Amino acid sequence: MRPVGPRPRRRRHGIHSLRGKLTLANVGLLAVGVVVATAASLMGMRHYLLGQIDTQLIKTRESVVDSRLTMRQIDSLAALALIRDHFVQATVGSPRPDSVFTALGSRGEAVPIAGFAPTKAQRALAAAVGDPGALAADPTPHEVTLHGAVYRTTSARLADGTYLVFATSTDPLHQGVAKALKLDLGVGTLLLALLACLTMFSVRRRMRPLEDMVETSSAIAEGDLTRRVPSSHHPTQEVEQLRVALNSMLHQVETAYRTRERSASQLRRFVADASHELRTPLSAIRGYLQLYDKGMLTEPDERRRAWDRMNAEVDRMGRLVDELLTLARLDQRPQLRLRNVDVVRLVRDAAEDLRAQQPERPVTVGAEGVLLVHADESGLRQVLGNLVANVRVHTPADVPVRLTAERTDGVVRLCVRDRGPGLAEEDAARVFDRFFRAGGGAGSGLGMAIVQGVVEAHNGEVTVRTDPGEGLAVTVTLPAGARP
Repeated sequence: MRPVGPRPRRRRHGIHSLRGKLTLANVGLLAVGVVVATAASLMGMRHYLLGQIDTQLIKTRESVVDSRLTMRQIDSLAALALIRDHFVQATVGSPRPDSVFTALGSRGEAVPIAGFAPTKAQRALAAAVGDPGALAADPTPHEVTLHGAVYRTTSARLADGTYLVFATSTDPLHQGVAKALKLDLGVGTLLLALLACLTMFSVRRRMRPLEDMVETSSAIAEGDLTRRVPSSHHPTQEVEQLRVALNSMLHQVETAYRTRERSASQLRRFVADASHELRTPLSAIRGYLQLYDKGMLTEPDERRRAWDRMNAEVDRMGRLVDELLTLARLDQRPQLRLRNVDVVRLVRDAAEDLRAQQPERPVTVGAEGVLLVHADESGLRQVLGNLVANVRVHTPADVPVRLTAERTDGVVRLCVRDRGPGLAEEDAARVFDRFFRAGGGAGSGLGMAIVQGVVEAHNGEVTVRTDPGEGLAVTVTLPAGARP
């Protein structure tokens, strides 16, 4: 018989699988990190380069102011050629020069420098500045737009009231930031692709134990209760704990299933055997009643014999029912009436009962002093009574029997040994089965089952040692010691 249940769904490795979700989560987190890091680095880069431009403009303004030059002196200085080469010639023919330098008159218009007329860029700068005085008073440069390009600009006031305006383009800054952005995006995309591959490989490796669990569950659902989750080569602590817990659970499930199957089989056999045992006395009683009903029992002796047979069958059926009830109570683990019991006295009482029932049988007792155990006295009396009855029923009346009680290794052992024919090995293995009678002998076949049930209820153990022609020895082992 195999367990029946729904088959597990096939594993999927798409975007909805745990592997895909973990990969997307890692890639998404890295993407956010790359975007934040790129934005922070580009903002820092822009701020730094803009600061460099502003610093250079401020130094130039301070140098001009500290020199206290006039426009006439600037025109007459021999160094004017250097200024012209650096500021003026760079503007010729270029709609968007990197730097623009111009002088403003009293009305804010661009004036010639060293005889050179203002260029288009210089006039545009003069128009964009507006008030050069406010620009000169501001400690930080301003932004102006010339021909669609952004410039950082400041001004310096000469000794004669003329203003010199300096402007530097920020196009190189923006170009550098754009190149850095492209580089960061390229490297970031490469990192994201690499992370996705590594995550897929790592998650596949780490998820292997979970896939093994799915395969094991599928095999168990199909009926293979012996399957277990194998250990991985590099397990993580949590997955290993889950594997151990799952294997432990599967072991308990298998044990419970086997126990249920065994119990169900025993129950079916028990019901069949009980029905068979009860059918015999019932059939006998029914037969005698039919004879009586048909008037076939005319003689008083016949009626008395039928009456005695029916009483015997009723007694037999009553004993069988009592034994079945005893086994049922033992299966329910009843609460025993525990107290200190002297097992030596119980052994001697059982021996005396056997002598009274079979005076011709040699009976010896090996029990001296007092041996106390914490047990149910009626249960132990039933155990010894069943063992003695087993000897009385299944061995000839002249076979010697020896009953012993001793304390060894912290336990108390009770033994009932006879010198009868003994049992075969296959019969000895089934001697505690319910309704088992070796060789089809007399009795209900429940006595040894009751012995085992009572002993196990006392947390003890019962064993059988036998060989054909060597007799039978049944040993009951109980925890030793009394309680105050």
